[in-house]
Amino acid sequence: MRILVVEDDDIVLTLLTARLGAEHYAIDAATDGLTGWEYASIYDYDLLILDVVLPKLDGISLCQKLRQAGHTLPILMLTSQDTSMAKILGLDAGADDYVVKPFDPEELTARVRALLRRGSTNPLPIMLWGDLCLNSSTQEVSYGGTLLDLTAKEYGLLEMMLRESQRVFSKDEILDCLWSAEEFPVEATVRSHMRRLRGKLLAVGAPADLIATSHGRGYYLKPVNGGGETLFEPAPLTDPEPPAPHPSDDQQAQYLEFLNQTWQEQRSNCLQRVHRLDLALDQLQTQALPLTEQSEAYRIAHNLVGTLGTFGLLEAMAIARLLEQEFHPDIYLEPSQVNPLKLLLANLQQQIETTDTLVNLPKPTGVEPLVGNGQAGRSLATQRLMLVDDDPILLQTLSKQLQGHGFQVGVLDDPQQFWAVLENLQPDVLVLDIQMPQMNGLVLCQSLRSASQWQKIPVLFLSTFADAQTQHQAFAAGADDYLCKPITAQDLSDRIHHRLQRIQAVSQ
Repeated sequence: MRILVVEDDDIVLTLLTARLGAEHYAIDAATDGLTGWEYASIYDYDLLILDVVLPKLDGISLCQKLRQAGHTLPILMLTSQDTSMAKILGLDAGADDYVVKPFDPEELTARVRALLRRGSTNPLPIMLWGDLCLNSSTQEVSYGGTLLDLTAKEYGLLEMMLRESQRVFSKDEILDCLWSAEEFPVEATVRSHMRRLRGKLLAVGAPADLIATSHGRGYYLKPVNGGGETLFEPAPLTDPEPPAPHPSDDQQAQYLEFLNQTWQEQRSNCLQRVHRLDLALDQLQTQALPLTEQSEAYRIAHNLVGTLGTFGLLEAMAIARLLEQEFHPDIYLEPSQVNPLKLLLANLQQQIETTDTLVNLPKPTGVEPLVGNGQAGRSLATQRLMLVDDDPILLQTLSKQLQGHGFQVGVLDDPQQFWAVLENLQPDVLVLDIQMPQMNGLVLCQSLRSASQWQKIPVLFLSTFADAQTQHQAFAAGADDYLCKPITAQDLSDRIHHRLQRIQAVSQ
Protein backbone atom coordinates (compact mmCIF):
# COMPACT_ATOMS: atom_id res chain seq x y z
CA MET A 1 0.00 0.00 0.00
CA ARG A 2 1.28 3.47 -0.91
CA ILE A 3 0.49 6.50 1.25
CA LEU A 4 1.11 10.21 0.69
CA VAL A 5 1.67 12.29 3.85
CA VAL A 6 1.37 16.08 3.46
CA GLU A 7 2.62 17.71 6.67
CA ASP A 8 4.82 20.79 7.23
CA ASP A 9 5.83 19.93 10.81
CA ASP A 10 9.16 18.10 10.52
CA ILE A 11 8.72 16.28 13.83
CA VAL A 12 5.20 15.05 13.03
CA LEU A 13 6.28 14.10 9.52
CA THR A 14 9.24 12.08 10.85
CA LEU A 15 6.98 10.34 13.36
CA LEU A 16 4.36 9.49 10.76
CA THR A 17 6.90 8.26 8.22
CA ALA A 18 8.62 6.01 10.76
CA ARG A 19 5.37 4.68 12.20
CA LEU A 20 3.71 3.93 8.88
CA GLY A 21 6.94 2.56 7.44
CA ALA A 22 7.03 0.05 10.32
CA GLU A 23 3.52 -1.01 9.24
CA HIS A 24 4.90 -2.03 5.82
CA TYR A 25 3.51 0.97 3.90
CA ALA A 26 5.42 2.80 1.15
CA ILE A 27 5.48 6.48 2.13
CA ASP A 28 5.86 9.63 0.05
CA ALA A 29 6.10 12.93 1.91
CA ALA A 30 5.36 16.55 0.96
CA THR A 31 5.72 19.64 3.16
CA ASP A 32 3.33 22.02 1.41
CA GLY A 33 -0.06 21.81 -0.28
CA LEU A 34 1.12 22.54 -3.82
CA THR A 35 3.72 19.76 -3.70
CA GLY A 36 1.04 17.48 -2.27
CA TRP A 37 -1.22 18.34 -5.21
CA GLU A 38 1.58 17.58 -7.69
CA TYR A 39 2.35 14.22 -6.08
CA ALA A 40 -1.33 13.23 -5.91
CA SER A 41 -1.79 14.26 -9.55
CA ILE A 42 1.21 12.27 -10.74
CA TYR A 43 1.08 9.06 -8.68
CA ASP A 44 -1.65 6.66 -7.62
CA TYR A 45 -1.98 6.46 -3.84
CA ASP A 46 -4.08 4.21 -1.65
CA LEU A 47 -4.43 6.86 1.06
CA LEU A 48 -3.67 10.54 1.69
CA ILE A 49 -2.86 11.86 5.19
CA LEU A 50 -3.31 15.60 5.08
CA ASP A 51 -2.61 18.36 7.58
CA VAL A 52 -5.14 21.21 7.60
CA VAL A 53 -2.72 24.13 8.00
CA LEU A 54 -0.15 24.00 5.18
CA PRO A 55 1.95 26.56 3.28
CA LYS A 56 1.13 27.48 -0.34
CA LEU A 57 -2.18 25.55 -0.36
CA ASP A 58 -4.09 24.68 2.82
CA GLY A 59 -5.33 21.17 3.48
CA ILE A 60 -9.05 21.99 3.14
CA SER A 61 -8.47 23.57 -0.29
CA LEU A 62 -6.25 20.69 -1.37
CA CYS A 63 -8.88 18.17 -0.34
CA GLN A 64 -11.57 20.07 -2.26
CA LYS A 65 -9.30 20.36 -5.31
CA LEU A 66 -8.62 16.63 -5.33
CA ARG A 67 -12.30 15.75 -5.09
CA GLN A 68 -13.20 18.23 -7.83
CA ALA A 69 -10.55 16.62 -10.05
CA GLY A 70 -12.18 13.22 -9.54
CA HIS A 71 -9.70 11.66 -7.08
CA THR A 72 -11.49 9.07 -4.94
CA LEU A 73 -8.64 7.93 -2.67
CA PRO A 74 -9.38 7.92 1.08
CA ILE A 75 -8.26 11.14 2.82
CA LEU A 76 -7.41 11.34 6.52
CA MET A 77 -7.21 14.92 7.85
CA LEU A 78 -4.86 15.96 10.67
CA THR A 79 -5.39 19.12 12.69
CA SER A 80 -4.70 20.72 16.07
CA GLN A 81 -8.19 22.27 16.08
CA ASP A 82 -10.38 20.07 18.28
CA THR A 83 -13.72 21.72 17.44
CA SER A 84 -16.87 20.47 15.79
CA MET A 85 -16.74 23.22 13.15
CA ALA A 86 -13.18 22.28 12.16
CA LYS A 87 -14.20 18.65 11.73
CA ILE A 88 -17.29 19.63 9.73
CA LEU A 89 -15.17 21.75 7.38
CA GLY A 90 -12.77 18.86 6.81
CA LEU A 91 -15.48 16.28 6.21
CA ASP A 92 -17.49 18.61 3.97
CA ALA A 93 -14.34 19.22 1.91
CA GLY A 94 -14.26 15.50 1.11
CA ALA A 95 -12.20 13.96 3.90
CA ASP A 96 -13.05 10.42 5.01
CA ASP A 97 -11.75 10.71 8.56
CA TYR A 98 -10.41 13.31 10.96
CA VAL A 99 -7.69 12.97 13.66
CA VAL A 100 -6.78 15.67 16.17
CA LYS A 101 -3.19 16.36 17.24
CA PRO A 102 -1.61 15.17 19.43
CA PHE A 103 -2.74 11.74 18.30
CA ASP A 104 -2.11 8.25 19.57
CA PRO A 105 0.07 6.43 16.96
CA GLU A 106 -1.81 3.16 17.58
CA GLU A 107 -5.16 4.84 16.96
CA LEU A 108 -3.84 6.56 13.83
CA THR A 109 -2.56 3.32 12.30
CA ALA A 110 -5.85 1.60 13.17
CA ARG A 111 -7.75 4.35 11.34
CA VAL A 112 -5.37 4.01 8.38
CA ARG A 113 -6.01 0.27 8.21
CA ALA A 114 -9.76 0.83 8.41
CA LEU A 115 -9.71 3.38 5.56
CA LEU A 116 -7.59 1.10 3.38
CA ARG A 117 -9.91 -1.83 4.01
CA ARG A 118 -12.94 0.32 3.18
CA GLY A 119 -11.59 0.96 -0.32
CA SER A 120 -10.76 -2.67 -1.10
CA THR A 121 -12.90 -5.60 -2.22
CA ASN A 122 -11.98 -7.41 1.00
CA PRO A 123 -12.84 -5.12 3.94
CA LEU A 124 -11.96 -7.65 6.67
CA PRO A 125 -8.82 -7.29 8.81
CA ILE A 126 -8.17 -11.05 8.53
CA MET A 127 -7.83 -12.37 4.99
CA LEU A 128 -7.79 -16.06 4.10
CA TRP A 129 -6.79 -17.90 0.93
CA GLY A 130 -6.87 -21.61 1.56
CA ASP A 131 -4.42 -22.22 4.42
CA LEU A 132 -2.88 -18.79 3.96
CA CYS A 133 -3.89 -16.23 6.61
CA LEU A 134 -2.97 -12.54 6.81
CA ASN A 135 -4.00 -10.45 9.82
CA SER A 136 -3.62 -6.78 8.91
CA SER A 137 -4.20 -5.72 12.52
CA THR A 138 -1.24 -7.68 13.90
CA GLN A 139 0.79 -7.66 10.65
CA GLU A 140 1.15 -11.44 10.91
CA VAL A 141 1.08 -13.95 8.04
CA SER A 142 0.80 -17.69 8.51
CA TYR A 143 0.34 -20.75 6.36
CA GLY A 144 -1.21 -23.85 7.90
CA GLY A 145 -0.67 -22.30 11.32
CA THR A 146 3.05 -21.64 10.74
CA LEU A 147 4.10 -17.98 10.97
CA LEU A 148 6.13 -16.57 8.09
CA ASP A 149 9.00 -14.12 8.60
CA LEU A 150 8.39 -11.62 5.79
CA THR A 151 10.04 -8.35 4.82
CA ALA A 152 7.93 -5.21 4.46
CA LYS A 153 7.78 -5.56 0.67
CA GLU A 154 6.93 -9.28 0.83
CA TYR A 155 4.12 -8.53 3.29
CA GLY A 156 2.90 -5.71 1.07
CA LEU A 157 2.84 -8.02 -1.95
CA LEU A 158 0.68 -10.58 -0.16
CA GLU A 159 -1.68 -8.00 1.33
CA MET A 160 -2.20 -6.31 -2.03
CA MET A 161 -2.98 -9.61 -3.76
CA LEU A 162 -5.29 -10.83 -1.00
CA ARG A 163 -7.29 -7.57 -0.95
CA GLU A 164 -7.86 -7.83 -4.72
CA SER A 165 -7.72 -11.60 -5.01
CA GLN A 166 -9.55 -11.79 -8.35
CA ARG A 167 -7.08 -9.56 -10.17
CA VAL A 168 -3.85 -10.01 -12.08
CA PHE A 169 -1.21 -7.51 -10.96
CA SER A 170 1.31 -6.29 -13.51
CA LYS A 171 4.86 -5.47 -12.43
CA ASP A 172 4.14 -1.80 -13.09
CA GLU A 173 1.16 -1.87 -10.75
CA ILE A 174 3.23 -3.56 -8.05
CA LEU A 175 6.01 -1.01 -8.39
CA ASP A 176 3.55 1.88 -8.20
CA CYS A 177 1.83 0.41 -5.15
CA LEU A 178 4.76 -0.73 -3.01
CA TRP A 179 7.64 1.63 -3.82
CA SER A 180 7.80 5.33 -2.97
CA ALA A 181 8.78 8.15 -5.34
CA GLU A 182 12.23 8.36 -3.72
CA GLU A 183 13.04 4.80 -4.79
CA PHE A 184 14.02 3.83 -8.32
CA PRO A 185 13.21 0.12 -8.62
CA VAL A 186 13.21 -1.85 -11.86
CA GLU A 187 10.99 -4.73 -12.92
CA ALA A 188 13.70 -7.18 -11.87
CA THR A 189 13.16 -5.94 -8.30
CA VAL A 190 9.59 -7.23 -8.38
CA ARG A 191 10.73 -10.60 -9.70
CA SER A 192 13.37 -10.84 -6.98
CA HIS A 193 10.90 -10.12 -4.18
CA MET A 194 8.36 -12.48 -5.70
CA ARG A 195 10.90 -15.32 -5.86
CA ARG A 196 11.81 -14.87 -2.20
CA LEU A 197 8.15 -14.72 -1.17
CA ARG A 198 7.37 -17.86 -3.13
CA GLY A 199 10.36 -19.58 -1.56
CA LYS A 200 9.16 -18.75 1.97
CA LEU A 201 5.66 -19.99 1.17
CA LEU A 202 7.03 -23.18 -0.35
CA ALA A 203 9.16 -23.79 2.77
CA VAL A 204 6.05 -23.94 4.99
CA GLY A 205 4.13 -26.29 2.71
CA ALA A 206 2.31 -23.98 0.29
CA PRO A 207 1.86 -25.14 -3.32
CA ALA A 208 4.62 -23.99 -5.64
CA ASP A 209 2.10 -22.15 -7.82
CA LEU A 210 0.04 -20.52 -5.03
CA ILE A 211 1.21 -17.23 -6.56
CA ALA A 212 1.01 -17.92 -10.28
CA THR A 213 2.24 -15.95 -13.28
CA SER A 214 0.20 -14.94 -16.30
CA HIS A 215 2.68 -14.45 -19.15
CA GLY A 216 2.77 -10.86 -20.32
CA ARG A 217 0.27 -9.73 -17.67
CA GLY A 218 1.63 -10.30 -14.17
CA TYR A 219 0.93 -12.24 -10.98
CA TYR A 220 -2.26 -13.61 -9.42
CA LEU A 221 -3.41 -15.91 -6.63
CA LYS A 222 -4.30 -19.35 -7.96
CA PRO A 223 -7.67 -20.59 -6.65
CA VAL A 224 -7.28 -23.42 -4.11
CA ASN A 225 -9.53 -26.10 -2.63
CA GLY A 226 -12.12 -25.85 -5.36
CA GLY A 227 -12.19 -22.09 -5.19
CA GLY A 228 -12.70 -21.74 -8.93
CA GLU A 229 -10.97 -22.55 -12.17
CA THR A 230 -7.56 -21.18 -12.98
CA LEU A 231 -7.92 -18.58 -15.70
CA PHE A 232 -4.26 -18.43 -16.66
CA GLU A 233 -1.51 -20.95 -17.14
CA PRO A 234 1.12 -20.51 -14.40
CA ALA A 235 4.59 -19.67 -15.61
CA PRO A 236 7.79 -21.28 -14.31
CA LEU A 237 8.83 -19.83 -10.96
CA THR A 238 12.11 -18.65 -12.43
CA ASP A 239 10.31 -15.99 -14.50
CA PRO A 240 12.95 -16.17 -17.26
CA GLU A 241 13.77 -12.86 -18.89
CA PRO A 242 13.93 -12.96 -22.70
CA PRO A 243 17.42 -12.24 -23.97
CA ALA A 244 17.92 -8.62 -24.96
CA PRO A 245 18.50 -8.15 -28.68
CA HIS A 246 21.80 -6.81 -29.91
CA PRO A 247 22.29 -4.76 -33.05
CA SER A 248 24.18 -6.57 -35.77
CA ASP A 249 27.78 -5.78 -36.67
CA ASP A 250 26.56 -4.23 -39.93
CA GLN A 251 24.18 -1.93 -38.05
CA GLN A 252 26.94 -0.86 -35.67
CA ALA A 253 29.32 -0.21 -38.55
CA GLN A 254 26.70 1.85 -40.39
CA TYR A 255 25.97 3.87 -37.27
CA LEU A 256 29.67 4.52 -36.65
CA GLU A 257 30.05 5.62 -40.27
CA PHE A 258 27.09 7.99 -39.86
CA LEU A 259 28.57 9.42 -36.64
CA ASN A 260 31.92 10.02 -38.34
CA GLN A 261 30.25 11.79 -41.24
CA THR A 262 28.26 13.97 -38.85
CA TRP A 263 31.37 14.69 -36.76
CA GLN A 264 33.23 15.94 -39.82
CA GLU A 265 30.32 18.28 -40.53
CA GLN A 266 29.96 19.51 -36.97
CA ARG A 267 33.51 19.67 -35.63
CA SER A 268 33.94 23.25 -36.87
CA ASN A 269 30.66 24.13 -35.16
CA CYS A 270 32.03 22.81 -31.86
CA LEU A 271 35.21 24.85 -32.32
CA GLN A 272 33.09 27.96 -32.94
CA ARG A 273 31.38 27.36 -29.61
CA VAL A 274 34.76 27.09 -27.93
CA HIS A 275 35.76 30.38 -29.55
CA ARG A 276 32.62 32.07 -28.20
CA LEU A 277 33.47 30.89 -24.70
CA ASP A 278 36.97 32.28 -25.18
CA LEU A 279 35.52 35.67 -26.15
CA ALA A 280 33.43 35.66 -22.98
CA LEU A 281 36.57 35.08 -20.94
CA ASP A 282 38.32 37.93 -22.77
CA GLN A 283 35.45 40.19 -21.77
CA LEU A 284 35.67 38.99 -18.17
CA GLN A 285 39.37 39.81 -18.09
CA THR A 286 38.70 43.50 -18.75
CA GLN A 287 35.34 43.98 -17.01
CA ALA A 288 32.59 42.19 -15.16
CA LEU A 289 30.73 39.71 -17.35
CA PRO A 290 27.05 40.74 -17.66
CA LEU A 291 24.58 38.13 -16.43
CA THR A 292 23.09 37.76 -19.91
CA GLU A 293 26.53 37.02 -21.38
CA GLN A 294 27.34 34.56 -18.59
CA SER A 295 24.00 32.79 -19.11
CA GLU A 296 24.72 32.52 -22.83
CA ALA A 297 28.18 31.09 -22.11
CA TYR A 298 26.60 28.61 -19.73
CA ARG A 299 24.14 27.54 -22.46
CA ILE A 300 26.97 27.08 -24.96
CA ALA A 301 28.96 24.95 -22.53
CA HIS A 302 25.85 22.91 -21.73
CA ASN A 303 25.29 22.23 -25.43
CA LEU A 304 28.90 21.18 -25.83
CA VAL A 305 28.47 18.59 -23.09
CA GLY A 306 25.58 16.97 -24.93
CA THR A 307 27.16 17.21 -28.37
CA LEU A 308 30.51 15.76 -27.37
CA GLY A 309 28.79 13.02 -25.41
CA THR A 310 26.70 12.12 -28.45
CA PHE A 311 29.90 11.39 -30.35
CA GLY A 312 31.37 9.43 -27.45
CA LEU A 313 34.14 11.96 -26.73
CA LEU A 314 33.95 11.42 -22.99
CA GLU A 315 37.19 13.19 -22.02
CA ALA A 316 36.19 16.30 -23.97
CA MET A 317 32.69 16.04 -22.51
CA ALA A 318 34.14 16.03 -18.98
CA ILE A 319 36.05 19.26 -19.71
CA ALA A 320 32.92 20.88 -21.14
CA ARG A 321 31.01 19.87 -18.02
CA LEU A 322 33.58 21.64 -15.83
CA LEU A 323 33.16 24.76 -17.95
CA GLU A 324 29.39 24.44 -17.70
CA GLN A 325 29.65 24.40 -13.91
CA GLU A 326 31.94 27.44 -13.84
CA PHE A 327 29.72 29.51 -16.14
CA HIS A 328 26.55 28.75 -14.18
CA PRO A 329 24.53 32.00 -13.76
CA ASP A 330 24.38 31.50 -9.99
CA ILE A 331 28.18 31.68 -9.73
CA TYR A 332 29.92 35.07 -9.64
CA LEU A 333 32.90 35.00 -11.98
CA GLU A 334 35.99 37.09 -11.21
CA PRO A 335 38.90 38.10 -13.50
CA SER A 336 41.23 35.89 -11.43
CA GLN A 337 39.39 32.84 -12.81
CA VAL A 338 40.14 33.69 -16.44
CA ASN A 339 43.51 31.96 -16.78
CA PRO A 340 42.44 28.58 -15.28
CA LEU A 341 39.33 28.60 -17.47
CA LYS A 342 41.37 29.47 -20.56
CA LEU A 343 43.59 26.46 -19.86
CA LEU A 344 40.49 24.27 -19.77
CA LEU A 345 39.31 25.80 -23.03
CA ALA A 346 42.67 25.23 -24.68
CA ASN A 347 42.58 21.60 -23.60
CA LEU A 348 39.05 21.24 -24.94
CA GLN A 349 40.00 22.84 -28.25
CA GLN A 350 42.94 20.46 -28.59
CA GLN A 351 40.70 17.45 -27.90
CA ILE A 352 38.31 18.52 -30.66
CA GLU A 353 40.99 19.45 -33.20
CA THR A 354 42.94 16.20 -32.77
CA THR A 355 39.89 13.94 -33.08
CA ASP A 356 39.74 13.23 -36.79
CA THR A 357 37.92 9.89 -36.65
CA LEU A 358 35.64 8.24 -34.13
CA VAL A 359 36.93 4.73 -33.51
CA ASN A 360 34.24 3.31 -31.22
CA LEU A 361 30.52 3.78 -30.75
CA PRO A 362 29.58 5.93 -27.74
CA LYS A 363 28.67 3.97 -24.62
CA PRO A 364 25.96 5.17 -22.23
CA THR A 365 27.31 6.46 -18.92
CA GLY A 366 26.06 7.62 -15.57
CA VAL A 367 22.80 5.72 -15.03
CA GLU A 368 21.92 2.05 -15.09
CA PRO A 369 18.87 1.23 -17.24
CA LEU A 370 15.60 1.58 -15.35
CA VAL A 371 13.82 -0.86 -17.62
CA GLY A 372 14.99 -3.77 -19.73
CA ASN A 373 15.53 -3.54 -23.45
CA GLY A 374 12.54 -4.07 -25.70
CA GLN A 375 12.42 -6.14 -28.83
CA ALA A 376 14.30 -4.31 -31.51
CA GLY A 377 13.51 -4.45 -35.17
CA ARG A 378 9.71 -4.38 -35.01
CA SER A 379 8.07 -1.85 -37.31
CA LEU A 380 7.01 1.33 -35.49
CA ALA A 381 5.92 3.27 -38.55
CA THR A 382 2.70 4.36 -36.85
CA GLN A 383 4.49 5.72 -33.77
CA ARG A 384 5.27 9.44 -33.70
CA LEU A 385 8.20 10.61 -31.60
CA MET A 386 8.91 14.19 -30.56
CA LEU A 387 12.47 15.15 -29.57
CA VAL A 388 12.90 18.39 -27.62
CA ASP A 389 16.48 19.57 -27.09
CA ASP A 390 18.35 22.81 -27.63
CA ASP A 391 21.29 20.95 -29.19
CA PRO A 392 20.71 20.88 -32.98
CA ILE A 393 23.54 18.40 -33.55
CA LEU A 394 22.00 15.86 -31.17
CA LEU A 395 18.61 16.38 -32.81
CA GLN A 396 20.04 15.85 -36.28
CA THR A 397 21.97 12.74 -35.24
CA LEU A 398 19.25 10.99 -33.27
CA SER A 399 16.34 11.91 -35.52
CA LYS A 400 17.97 10.48 -38.64
CA GLN A 401 18.85 7.25 -36.88
CA LEU A 402 15.46 6.88 -35.17
CA GLN A 403 13.76 7.28 -38.53
CA GLY A 404 15.83 4.31 -39.61
CA HIS A 405 14.28 2.39 -36.71
CA GLY A 406 10.79 3.07 -38.05
CA PHE A 407 9.72 6.12 -36.02
CA GLN A 408 8.11 9.24 -37.41
CA VAL A 409 10.31 11.86 -35.74
CA GLY A 410 9.56 15.52 -35.09
CA VAL A 411 12.30 17.69 -33.57
CA LEU A 412 12.19 20.99 -31.69
CA ASP A 413 15.20 23.06 -30.61
CA ASP A 414 13.16 26.05 -29.43
CA PRO A 415 11.17 24.99 -26.35
CA GLN A 416 9.14 28.21 -26.45
CA GLN A 417 7.27 26.69 -29.41
CA PHE A 418 6.65 23.49 -27.47
CA TRP A 419 2.87 23.59 -27.13
CA ALA A 420 2.21 24.62 -30.72
CA VAL A 421 4.45 21.85 -32.11
CA LEU A 422 3.01 19.32 -29.66
CA GLU A 423 -0.55 20.03 -30.77
CA ASN A 424 0.43 19.88 -34.43
CA LEU A 425 2.52 16.69 -34.20
CA GLN A 426 0.33 14.76 -31.71
CA PRO A 427 3.23 12.46 -30.73
CA ASP A 428 2.92 9.03 -29.12
CA VAL A 429 6.18 9.50 -27.17
CA LEU A 430 8.02 12.58 -25.94
CA VAL A 431 11.79 12.81 -25.29
CA LEU A 432 12.81 15.90 -23.29
CA ASP A 433 16.06 17.53 -22.28
CA ILE A 434 16.21 18.78 -18.68
CA GLN A 435 17.82 22.17 -19.11
CA MET A 436 17.07 24.44 -22.05
CA PRO A 437 17.11 28.21 -22.53
CA GLN A 438 14.00 29.98 -21.19
CA MET A 439 12.41 26.63 -20.45
CA ASN A 440 12.93 23.70 -18.09
CA GLY A 441 12.07 20.16 -19.09
CA LEU A 442 10.84 19.38 -15.57
CA VAL A 443 8.36 22.25 -15.74
CA LEU A 444 7.17 21.06 -19.16
CA CYS A 445 6.64 17.55 -17.82
CA GLN A 446 4.65 18.84 -14.84
CA SER A 447 2.49 20.91 -17.18
CA LEU A 448 1.84 17.86 -19.34
CA ARG A 449 0.74 15.81 -16.34
CA SER A 450 -1.76 18.50 -15.35
CA ALA A 451 -3.25 18.72 -18.87
CA SER A 452 -5.97 16.12 -19.39
CA GLN A 453 -5.08 15.55 -23.06
CA TRP A 454 -1.42 14.76 -22.31
CA GLN A 455 -1.52 13.14 -18.86
CA LYS A 456 -0.70 9.67 -20.15
CA ILE A 457 1.82 10.40 -22.90
CA PRO A 458 5.11 8.55 -22.18
CA VAL A 459 7.83 11.08 -21.28
CA LEU A 460 11.51 10.08 -21.36
CA PHE A 461 14.20 12.47 -20.18
CA LEU A 462 17.52 12.51 -22.05
CA SER A 463 20.02 14.56 -20.09
CA THR A 464 23.68 15.18 -19.31
CA PHE A 465 22.84 15.21 -15.59
CA ALA A 466 23.53 11.82 -14.02
CA ASP A 467 22.99 12.73 -10.34
CA ALA A 468 20.31 11.05 -8.22
CA GLN A 469 18.68 14.35 -7.22
CA THR A 470 17.92 15.34 -10.82
CA GLN A 471 16.57 11.86 -11.53
CA HIS A 472 14.31 12.12 -8.48
CA GLN A 473 13.04 15.51 -9.65
CA ALA A 474 12.32 14.06 -13.09
CA PHE A 475 10.27 11.17 -11.74
CA ALA A 476 8.48 13.47 -9.29
CA ALA A 477 7.55 15.65 -12.28
CA GLY A 478 5.98 12.63 -13.99
CA ALA A 479 8.76 11.08 -16.09
CA ASP A 480 8.40 7.48 -17.28
CA ASP A 481 12.11 6.92 -17.86
CA TYR A 482 15.43 8.71 -17.49
CA LEU A 483 18.44 8.28 -19.76
CA CYS A 484 21.84 9.93 -19.80
CA LYS A 485 23.82 11.29 -22.72
CA PRO A 486 25.64 9.92 -24.58
CA ILE A 487 23.23 7.32 -25.92
CA THR A 488 22.98 5.55 -29.25
CA ALA A 489 19.84 5.65 -31.35
CA GLN A 490 19.64 1.86 -30.97
CA ASP A 491 19.54 2.08 -27.18
CA LEU A 492 17.04 4.95 -27.22
CA SER A 493 14.85 3.08 -29.71
CA ASP A 494 14.87 -0.02 -27.52
CA ARG A 495 13.88 1.96 -24.43
CA ILE A 496 11.05 3.77 -26.25
CA HIS A 497 9.83 0.56 -27.84
CA HIS A 498 9.83 -1.21 -24.49
CA ARG A 499 7.88 1.64 -22.89
CA LEU A 500 5.22 1.45 -25.63
CA GLN A 501 4.97 -2.31 -25.23
CA ARG A 502 4.39 -1.93 -21.48
CA ILE A 503 1.63 0.62 -22.06
CA GLN A 504 -0.02 -1.60 -24.64
CA ALA A 505 0.14 -4.61 -22.30
CA VAL A 506 -1.43 -2.68 -19.42
CA SER A 507 -4.22 -1.27 -21.60
CA GLN A 508 -5.27 -4.66 -22.92
